[in-house]
Amino acid sequence: MSQNKVLNLPFQIRFIPGTTISPEENQNMIDFTPLARPFMRHVFLAERRAQEDYAASQQRLLSRLVKRAATTAWGEANGFGSIKGVTDFQHTPLTKYPDLRPFVQRMLRGERDILWPGLCRRFAQSSGTSDGKSKYLPITPDALNHGHYAGAAYSLASYLENYRDSHVFGGKNFILGGSFANEIKGLPGNVKVGDLSASLIDRINPLVNLVRIPAKDVALMEDWERKLPLLIEASAGADVRSISGVPSWFLTVLKGVLEKTGSKSIHDVWPNLEVFFHGGIAFGPYREQYDRITDRSRMRYWENYNASEGFFGVQHSPGSPAMELLMNTSTFYELVPESEWDAPAPQAIPCWEARCGETYELVITSSNGLWRYRIGDTIRVHSTAPFTFTIAGRTRHFINAFGEEVMVYNTDAALAAACRLAGAEASDYTAAPVYAGDRTRGRHQWIIEFSRPPRDLAEFTDILDTELQRQNSDYQAKRSGNLFLDPPEVIAAPPGLFNRWLASTGKLGGQRKVPRLSNDRGFIDPILAMREAIAQ
Repeated sequence: MSQNKVLNLPFQIRFIPGTTISPEENQNMIDFTPLARPFMRHVFLAERRAQEDYAASQQRLLSRLVKRAATTAWGEANGFGSIKGVTDFQHTPLTKYPDLRPFVQRMLRGERDILWPGLCRRFAQSSGTSDGKSKYLPITPDALNHGHYAGAAYSLASYLENYRDSHVFGGKNFILGGSFANEIKGLPGNVKVGDLSASLIDRINPLVNLVRIPAKDVALMEDWERKLPLLIEASAGADVRSISGVPSWFLTVLKGVLEKTGSKSIHDVWPNLEVFFHGGIAFGPYREQYDRITDRSRMRYWENYNASEGFFGVQHSPGSPAMELLMNTSTFYELVPESEWDAPAPQAIPCWEARCGETYELVITSSNGLWRYRIGDTIRVHSTAPFTFTIAGRTRHFINAFGEEVMVYNTDAALAAACRLAGAEASDYTAAPVYAGDRTRGRHQWIIEFSRPPRDLAEFTDILDTELQRQNSDYQAKRSGNLFLDPPEVIAAPPGLFNRWLASTGKLGGQRKVPRLSNDRGFIDPILAMREAIAQ
């Protein structure tokens, strides 16, 4: 290409394709942070304006989304042409993936104007639904630019706003991504299906490649056994300023870098590393392990709520457990109160009617063509001006087999405390109920993969039980006097068990997620069977 390419940014910078930076230049590269700050502040203020009166912002957004999609197959089937506001819109059905699957399949075959105007050539493959099939979530150009990239830009902007001493663009930013591996046969040649992160890296602004590692061909590799050594090689000699990814998988990469370099702290390898932009799973159970391999005086953590369905939240302020619900990323939010989760026809409320302290299931409508879509995540509202929240867990990922109503945020907190008190470190876990037998009461069964085993597993189990009772009064009541619920059982997993299980399900990768809790034994029994096979 002989002419310069103008990038699609809120500001215009010209970039000459083919520009590269040598290793020598990498060590002495220009710090782009001062140049980026004015533009990042523009992004920050745009979100702030949308937050000031988010009820009005959300209603204007919904009007635009409905108008754009009025002539699509979904819009025509649901009377979008006559919708005048939120009340009319809420007469259309709440949806889950099985409701949208026939429409998505048409989009995968190359049909246009189905759930969103135009053609969709990218899809994120996500965890399976109750019928065992994977989900393929549309990544439309509008959702990519005004949703995912806009959310990532705001995360950076918010971080820079809170940390004026940052030099995050003075070196490389290590972004961990997935691949386009998928289960579909006979896809049209111009359609790409895989991890969301693969599409994000594949379509990333070329300017970002100046300050990003690894190279695209490495970032998008499918075989993680080959990919991991290359990630370590690419990053070990770089001037890394930030890392971005899922905590569990990035920990594996960082430990590999330390092993390669013979270092004890990652700051010995990357002295200018300042922040970990993390999301996907709760960070609490991993915090101590990151503290052990970083210089805590220099390391910062900035949480994001980014999913295959969209980019929804960014940490509100340094040290805060709460995130802001983003109002400027083309997503309209509704909330299903906890009392309605299992109702035959649940009623949702718009986000501006939320009450502090309540837990809700999140429902989204967005420019990716997901209409009143129940993504299965639950949030606990901390404040409504601004709207801040923490992720409570999943509607599917909970244990309520005995009336205990244990959520993921309960078990995350209890496990973190038990590890601290028992001198242990956990890298992954899952838990499920064991139902009462003829001579036994019901109990919770945990499988925990320890990176540092506890001094005594029985002592650890007692502490975990006590801490979970601290976190959840319903569980405490059921455990009282061992009358209704026996003590939990903790099974130590051999190293790599969860990775093996994830690989067997086709879900091992940079965005891996071990299901934390289940109200049945659909997840835990196959993992136990694999553990038994390894032992033999």
